[in-house]
This record gives sequence, structure tokens and C-alpha cells, in this order.
Amino acid sequence: MPPASDCLRCAARAETGETRLSVTRIILTLFLAVALWAIASLLAHAEVRILSSPGGKVGDFLDLFEEVRASGERVVIDGPCLSACTLVLSIVPNERICVTRRAVLGFHAARSIDRRGRTYAEPEASELVLEAYPAPIRNWISRRGGLTSRLLLLRGRELAAMYRSCR
Repeated sequence: MPPASDCLRCAARAETGETRLSVTRIILTLFLAVALWAIASLLAHAEVRILSSPGGKVGDFLDLFEEVRASGERVVIDGPCLSACTLVLSIVPNERICVTRRAVLGFHAARSIDRRGRTYAEPEASELVLEAYPAPIRNWISRRGGLTSRLLLLRGRELAAMYRSCR
């Protein structure tokens, strides 16, 4: 049988090994927590950047911007966002939209195109779209005669007064 002093040394070594293992686990756990926090932060700062959009089918833009709203991503308007593209203002919360100096918003009345390529005004749809825009946008459009076939362009200082600048 080993002397009692040898047993105490063995016990001390075992205790020290357990302590080292516990400290290592704590450090690894903290490292993992920091890594997960960093990944979550990057995902939270994801963004959709509009560089140039002439618009298109309203339904396609509604679907796209509904997905963006649900994702939590922010929208950076960094160039022309015309026609149906401006529906982003109606769907994504204002605090998640920012504009650069290159941003231009273009508004016009709703219209349909038939199978022969003829264009028709859609006054009811224009009224619905106008009502869906945030109040500052609605007011700006109204001060310029409302939605018509003529393209209204909002940019520069007037736009910067309505939406925050991107960083």
C-alpha cells in the first residue's frame, strides 16, 4: 500500500486535472458563444441593395418585398427604384430602409397591358397604391398632382428628408 502522502499527491493531481478540464470547457463554451453571437450579428445586418430597378410586374415585387420584410433584412436603395420597385416603401418598415446619394424613386399611375400590348389606366389600383405608401410619400406625390402617366422622380434632399442615409 502506498504511503498516505503519496495518496494525497495523487488526489491533488486528479483534482488539478479536473480543474484544468473545467477551465478548458468554460473557455471553449465562451468561445462558441462569441462565435455564435458574431454569426447572428452578421445575419442581422444582411441587406438587400437596389442598384437599378425599372420596375415590372407588381405581383413579383409584392412577393419579393414580403420575403424581405419577413427576413428582417434592411433595404439599401442605391440607384433608381422605379414603378413597382417603389412598393418596397409600402411593405418593408421605414426603419429598415435607407437611401444613398444615388437613390431615385420613380412613381406613376398603375396601368395594365392587354394581350395586344395596349396600355390601360387602372385608377382604382393607383388609388390603392397611393394609400399604401407612407404619409410623407403620399403627400409628396399629391403636391405634384398625384399619380398620373407622367413619371415623378423623388431624389436628393427631398428623399433624404424622408428616409435615413445609409452608412
